[in-house]
Amino acid sequence: GALLVSERIDREELCGALSPCSLSFEIVVENPLELYSGAVEIQDINDNDPVFPSSQARLEISESVAAGARFPLESAQDPDVGVNSLQTYQLSANPHFALDVQTRVDGSKYAELVLEKELDREEQRELHLVLTALDGGSPPRSAHVQIHIDVVDANDNAPVFNQSAYKASVRENTPSGTLVARISAYDLDDGPNGDIVYSFSSHTPAKVRELFALDSATGELRVKGQLDYEETKLYEIYLQAKDKGAVPGMAHCKVLVEIADVNDNAPEVTVTSVYSPVPEDAAPGTVVALLSVTDLDSHDNGLILVQVSDVNDNAPKSSQDSYDVYVLENNVPGIPILNVSATDPDLGRNAHLSYTLLQGDPTVGHIFSINRENGTLYLLSSLDHEYQVEFSMMVQVQDSGSPPLATNVSVSVFVTDLNDNAPTVLYPHPNTTATYTDVVAPGTPAGHMITKVVAVDADAGYNAWISYTLLQATDPSLFSVGLHSGEIFTARQLREDEAPQHTLVILLKDHGEPMLSASATVSISVAEMVKEVFTDLTDVAPANDPRRHVTFYLILAVILVSAAFFITMLSVGIFKCYKWRQSKELFNSSRSTLYRTPGPFHHIDAVRGGFTPPNFYHQVYLTTDSRQSDLLCKKPFTSSPLGSRQSTMRNGEPGLYHQIVGTASRLPTPAE
Repeated sequence: GALLVSERIDREELCGALSPCSLSFEIVVENPLELYSGAVEIQDINDNDPVFPSSQARLEISESVAAGARFPLESAQDPDVGVNSLQTYQLSANPHFALDVQTRVDGSKYAELVLEKELDREEQRELHLVLTALDGGSPPRSAHVQIHIDVVDANDNAPVFNQSAYKASVRENTPSGTLVARISAYDLDDGPNGDIVYSFSSHTPAKVRELFALDSATGELRVKGQLDYEETKLYEIYLQAKDKGAVPGMAHCKVLVEIADVNDNAPEVTVTSVYSPVPEDAAPGTVVALLSVTDLDSHDNGLILVQVSDVNDNAPKSSQDSYDVYVLENNVPGIPILNVSATDPDLGRNAHLSYTLLQGDPTVGHIFSINRENGTLYLLSSLDHEYQVEFSMMVQVQDSGSPPLATNVSVSVFVTDLNDNAPTVLYPHPNTTATYTDVVAPGTPAGHMITKVVAVDADAGYNAWISYTLLQATDPSLFSVGLHSGEIFTARQLREDEAPQHTLVILLKDHGEPMLSASATVSISVAEMVKEVFTDLTDVAPANDPRRHVTFYLILAVILVSAAFFITMLSVGIFKCYKWRQSKELFNSSRSTLYRTPGPFHHIDAVRGGFTPPNFYHQVYLTTDSRQSDLLCKKPFTSSPLGSRQSTMRNGEPGLYHQIVGTASRLPTPAE
């Protein structure tokens, strides 16, 4: 006899909004047969959310609506009943609206918006609110709807001008259509309520309307008629701005237009009295005529001037006779470095000046350029302090008179040094394959100078000041470097057990900004004696180098050239001596009839002896390690004093030729 539920029961589907909700049934009992009636009440649970008809709602409310106005809102629906049905509404916080929840006769709830604070479209064009519907379940269920309120404009704002008065000035000969002033007004309203129309005020004189025109849409005031300063010097024009609302708002302003005088009237000369004729003995200052001059124009336009024609009698004058300009090297090409200024007290073309560079040094024209009109001097290329430190040029300033007059101005440009060159190591040379090895004996005391690093810096001044520091060494405690001299000293006494070979890396830094550096590598051998360091090279056969014959060919070439030169000079000397003897004999023979003299020249053999061919000899030293040679050409020996004197009288005698082909060998030079 148990009553069971065969499927899920939905109260809202069975009964809808009826409450209470019950199901009736009948039960038949057999043996004995009996009929019973029964009913089951379906109780509601909060299983449904409130639902709004749409997720958004839009309202249009005029800004002119007074506070207290009500605006009904769409209600939410909840199929639950009793306490689980819709119970209340809530509104998001805002400064203008409140929510009033009302109850209908059937007990359902609905909400109304109540305007508490008047709207202002100019302050806020639209509002966004959120309406929430809540039922009475536990926990309560809810629904939301977005309310979008558009604030409709009302013509509650009059136009406003940017300024109450405008000022303008135009010349009296200004053509028609010229803009005089542009007035501007604004209206905070929207649509037709904010559209502005400009016009003349009702009390504007007709004469003003004839001379000026106003654009009703843009507010532009333009010249319409012919203005005349001599008739009216100032116009006071009143204008208005009006919107297009049903009850239009209006604003006013005025425009003061000042008419500027133009020299459009010629002077009128009236001769009041003339004294004629004028006696030839009239004293200076005698009145000849009385004149009256008038001009309708004003100020300078009405001023009568007597002009004296100009003559080009003044040369241009520069503010300075010379200029000194300092330019940093590595400059950007095309930069201006100087403006040569000059003045000329003459007038017109006589005072029009032009500037030119006088072509003295041809390099100046390739590096510098001057503006012909204003005297601005430009650099056409980048300068290098190491290449040239100073440039001197002459600028000519010339007027345009006839004849033209000119003035020369001296300009000196000094190139200022930048630290753009790193120190360069001269010794030991960094780019050679030869090894520079300095030798020091064991037992050498501290402070003994072994060698010296030689370097130069192409920069100048502080940028070229080089300092030397020991960057790396086989034994840093054994050697020290002079900070500014580059000299390498022993830091302590050398012991017998010192390493036989030491390599030092010397860091060279200049003092420029930014600092640049280089390095040099020095090899030092520690040996008992210098001769022990090197093998007896005289006993060592030279290496089989294809270039070993180069030295021989160079020596042979020098000998052949010397021999050819000697033969040439000997021939010239004999020829000169022969010509000299002929001229001497001819001279003596011409004098023989007048004087009795000894023979032509009894010492001719001695003179001839002065031309004895010089004895050249060649001494060649060959070294096995460098495969280079020293070539030594001695001066010819002259025993005869007369020959020596004769040599000084001749031209083209071979002098002392001494050329030493450098060797990288460090062997001592053999004695001559």
